Amino acid sequence: MAPPKRTYTAMFVFFYMSSYIFQSHGSLDIGVGPSGGFPTDGDSDDRVSVSLYYESLCPYCANFIVNKLVRLFTTDLGSIVNLRLIPWGNTQTAPNHGWICQHGPDECLLNLVEACAISSWSNLEIMQFRFVYCIELLHLENRHSDWKSCFAATGLSEIPVRDCFNNGVGILLEQGYAAETASLIPTHRFVPWVLVNNQPLQEDYENFEAYICSAYNGSRTPQACSQQALSVGSNMVKTSSITPSGFCLRE
Repeated sequence: MAPPKRTYTAMFVFFYMSSYIFQSHGSLDIGVGPSGGFPTDGDSDDRVSVSLYYESLCPYCANFIVNKLVRLFTTDLGSIVNLRLIPWGNTQTAPNHGWICQHGPDECLLNLVEACAISSWSNLEIMQFRFVYCIELLHLENRHSDWKSCFAATGLSEIPVRDCFNNGVGILLEQGYAAETASLIPTHRFVPWVLVNNQPLQEDYENFEAYICSAYNGSRTPQACSQQALSVGSNMVKTSSITPSGFCLRE
């Protein structure tokens, strides 16, 4: 029998986190350099939009971010992509304005941490991803409680994240992500839920690279696209034969 769900109010999460967020920790090798390997060129008007709806402690989301989505930044594929990260996932809102997180209070906490990091570096996809990647890698190693080490590991300042918390923006960000996720058409059935140019990939989410390359209409085709054996139809990528690693179902 599944354990009863608990409701965690946004204000509880805020004070729980702010009580220890800015302790000092050692470095962590996250496998992505501070600048090298992150493409910055490309035709901005022709970029393909990629949106990832996820939750911080879903193991399948963590695996996708660390082992799949990272290819945007370890190849030149990212040069044609605008990436958005939306950390809400299968979280539910409760009548008392609380949050019911699928993987417990730590997930509520880390969703909010990642929302603040994304907002703090809103014009720097590289910085956003480096920080989120670090936390999700720790989760795969069963060490997500060490998330504070990601400030030192990535070389990113804690100040903007702290300010996000002090002025209450983090809670507002999560409320916005909740509304955006709830308005998805079709409704998301699980996470990770990936959209390429606003089209949901559904179970074929791990084939995102092929969809990106197929959707790109610019003149500077990245090498990552030319190297792939893409299975494409007229204007649509055919269903991949690869079985996805898994997903966290919406309850």
